[in-house]
This record gives sequence, C-alpha cells and structure tokens, in this order.
Amino acid sequence: MTAEAPALWLVRARAFKTVVARLADAVLDGVEKERAAAFRAAGDRDTYLAGHVGLRLLLGAYLGVPPAEVLLQRLPCPLCGQPHGRPVVDGNPVHFSLSHSGGLCLLAFASTPVGVDVEAVPVLAVAQEVGGSLHPREASELRGLRTVDQPAVFARVWARKEAYLKGLGVGLGRSMSLDYLGTAPEAVAKVPGWTIGDVAVDAGYAAAVAVQD
Repeated sequence: MTAEAPALWLVRARAFKTVVARLADAVLDGVEKERAAAFRAAGDRDTYLAGHVGLRLLLGAYLGVPPAEVLLQRLPCPLCGQPHGRPVVDGNPVHFSLSHSGGLCLLAFASTPVGVDVEAVPVLAVAQEVGGSLHPREASELRGLRTVDQPAVFARVWARKEAYLKGLGVGLGRSMSLDYLGTAPEAVAKVPGWTIGDVAVDAGYAAAVAVQD
C-alpha cells in the first residue's frame, strides 16, 4: 500500500468472549448495549459485543483515556447531511473503522480517514444474485468465473467496496455499481485519493481496508 499503512486488529468473538463478559457492562455506552440486546441470534450478539469492546479498549489505549470515557460520535453523511456518516471521536485525533461478520471483527486505526470490511463467503446463489449490483465490469468478471470460485471472489470485491464506502462515510448509500475496484486477487483498481488493499483473515472470509492518501 502506498498510503501510510493503518494499524489493523482482528478480533475473534469466541476467543474474546471471556474478556467481553468481564468488561462489556463497564465500558460500553447505553446505545451500544441497546444495539447488542436487539440481536436475536446469540452469535451475532457475541460478535457485535466483541467488536465494540475491542474498539473501546484500543481507542482508549490510542487516546490515553479509560475505554468507558471514549465518546463516539457520527459525522454528517456526505450524501444527505444526516448524522450517520463515519464514526469519530471528539476532535478526530485518530481515525478508525470497525466491521464484523460471522464471529470475526476487523478494526483499523489511521491518521487519515479509513474503512474496513470483513465478509463471510456467501453461498453461490447469493453471490450470483447480489453480484449483479456491482460495477458492470466487475459483474461481468464474476460471471466469467467457474461457479465454484464465484462466492469467494464476490466476497473479495464486496469487501473492497464496503471498505471504500465506509472510508468515504457514505456506506451503502452510494451505489455499488459506480466504482470499479476489480475482482482479481491482490490487484485493486486505483481510486484517486485512496489506497485500497485486501486483508488476510481466516479461511471462509474476505476482508479489505481503504485509507485516504
């Protein structure tokens, strides 16, 4: 990567569960606790809690404050102006991003805006159906692959897209069809002002990080 490399952390919810059980009530705020309680599946709840406890512990270490005193805010969305843009801490002394999927949580910290995404590799039907919403060139590349390879490649390009859009602060409010990032391994297309790369994570997942130059 050509931009200053962000610091990346991978949290496995199952391995982190004992720490989460000990610290969650003390370090998470009311909003985070409400969101955790809203998950119907225990595994999804555990993953959310692991990611957010990990985020607060790391932000507290970077900022030199107790994890419970980290005040999380949202920037205005660049598309609509509503307060659901990139998450920040007061004054933006460190930029960060969090993603979680299927028991894995990926976190990034950088000196410039950053986004990360981790995706569990889906079943073929999902890859083929949702793949049509990618950039036309990416959708064509995906269709040209063997069916056995399509789910993993779809997860790869989707993670790249989400990481970039999270870095921008727009999330899925910006169409996945607008930006071409490509499906080839370790060969992300150039995006002006950003450096985007794949992140090696556990088997069965794909992940990516995007950092502003």
